[in-house]
Amino acid sequence: MGIRKRPLENLGMKLFGDIYRGKRVLVTGHTGFKGSWLVLWLQELGAEVTGIALAPEAHPNHWELLNLAINDRRIDIREPLPLEQALEESQPEIIFHLAAQPLVRRAYKAPLETWTTNVIGTANLLEACRGLAALRAIIAITTDKCYENREWPWGYRENDRLGGHDPYSASKAGAELVAASYRSAFFNTFSSPLLATARAGNVIGGGDWSEDRLIPDLIRTHGADSSLEIRSPLATRPWQHVLESLSGYLVLGQKLLAGDIAFAEAWNFGPDIEGNRTVVDVLEKMRRQWPSLKWHLTENTQPHESMRLHLDSTKARTILRWQPVWDLDTTLVKTAEWYRSWLETKTIISREQLGTYIADAIRAKYEWARP
Repeated sequence: MGIRKRPLENLGMKLFGDIYRGKRVLVTGHTGFKGSWLVLWLQELGAEVTGIALAPEAHPNHWELLNLAINDRRIDIREPLPLEQALEESQPEIIFHLAAQPLVRRAYKAPLETWTTNVIGTANLLEACRGLAALRAIIAITTDKCYENREWPWGYRENDRLGGHDPYSASKAGAELVAASYRSAFFNTFSSPLLATARAGNVIGGGDWSEDRLIPDLIRTHGADSSLEIRSPLATRPWQHVLESLSGYLVLGQKLLAGDIAFAEAWNFGPDIEGNRTVVDVLEKMRRQWPSLKWHLTENTQPHESMRLHLDSTKARTILRWQPVWDLDTTLVKTAEWYRSWLETKTIISREQLGTYIADAIRAKYEWARP
């Protein structure tokens, strides 16, 4: 097994105004799929990273494969005292809060775990942030599913009503309300940290082995030489590579670290309209890259899930000047490439793909990617 490297220094690493270099950054949920990619990028940006999370459940998992050297703390965010102690010791300047119970179907099986992790855990973190002298910014990551889903054909905007039918969606709406309350009631002085929330679309990419997610389940069944049972082939989701959401979080963090209170609010980070595709569309596109992939439709009754979900990211595009780098076809090519590299040679190409993503953003002259 190996990690293929690409010299990111040659790509002009004064990205995001070089604001993360030397910064003390705390990432909760760093052992998860999205968190592990974020820590990789932060280290390339020169940040001093502390992670707070539970041990990863899946084996293999992206975090352990990356084998990154950070201040790695195994803490349950539902336990306030260890969490408070870790923050006091690390004295972060910015926090990216990703720790969560992130799975819709698991939330049906374990609703109290979902509610306590996503709502009480967020409250515990924000309470522990009060009084941290060095802290300047907090970004709480929620989800595109935090909106009250009305099966609209158009995208949800940041000022649309929050809600949720299932425990996962509702708990993430609850986390948004907790963040809004703390922002209004406690983080409201000149010296307070700026608090924003971020709502991203369905992230995909290499290194995800979570249960009940389309791409990881597809890869697992392929490895077992079987067929994936799919639940809702016509359900539409805003699909995007994990690096797209992370670039949005990092742009937002840049603005908050610069002290601009106008950015301390909610933000959507979703794909262009062509990224809003059905499950079967994504599967068909994946099979073009990997013809041996197989699936079939389940005949079993399934818990309720929204059929249509779109995000309107106009606000991020116009105000933050953020936009996606890779379209859906490129995203699926990169995803298939990552898993094939792992399955066939046990080579981890995450750093190489991050380098390609940055190079593509520099080539497109995106504002955050200016050397």
